[in-house]
Amino acid sequence: MKRALALLIPLGMALAATYTVQPGETLYRISRMYKVTVDELKKANGLETDLIKAGQVLVIPGAGSTPLPQANFFQQGAASWYGAKFQGRRTASGERFDMYALTAAHRTLRFGSLVRVTNLKNGKSVVVRINDRGPFHSNRIIDLSYQAATQIGALSLTTVGLEVLR
Repeated sequence: MKRALALLIPLGMALAATYTVQPGETLYRISRMYKVTVDELKKANGLETDLIKAGQVLVIPGAGSTPLPQANFFQQGAASWYGAKFQGRRTASGERFDMYALTAAHRTLRFGSLVRVTNLKNGKSVVVRINDRGPFHSNRIIDLSYQAATQIGALSLTTVGLEVLR
């Protein structure tokens, strides 16, 4: 997978960051998050129009290894959870997955970020630490550990709000 992704990154941008487009996002919004122009985004990704779709992975020119801005980061979408099948396996951060810890997987937030996840149906919230990458379903924004999902009543696909605390 890493080898295939490297082929997508233009020469001179080997350290470029990538971003997975979320439902409803536009090139304009993404360009503002990373402080690049829409034209720079289009050029870096070989786009002829401003049209993008959810799940599409974009190369962010000049971003290096800079993560998404942490302050004032809010996101809303579907959450899922993972548990026993992954118990004890290594996460993308290198630590072992513990389904009873308050952790989560996110596509772009830096490891160690603390995120308040709120179930929008019942108002319950939990603070989780990002320690993994995912989810790998285009219609979801976060994968919660079993414990985190249990605390907010999200043991089925649930709409949540995310707020980065630090």
